[in-house]
Amino acid sequence: MPRHLWSLLRRLTGDDAYDRYLAHWRAHHPGEEPLDRRGFHRQEVERRWGGVRRCC
Repeated sequence: MPRHLWSLLRRLTGDDAYDRYLAHWRAHHPGEEPLDRRGFHRQEVERRWGGVRRCC
């Protein structure tokens, strides 16, 4: 599979989320330690699914 298609597939499925997080972290938080992969995924699950999610 060509490289750009693989990148697109990873982006669409969210598989590259940690890589994008690290790129953002390096650009905007120099000198600080980013979360490791496990901590990042734990935080993302909590962000997406934690708390009450309903309309009424």
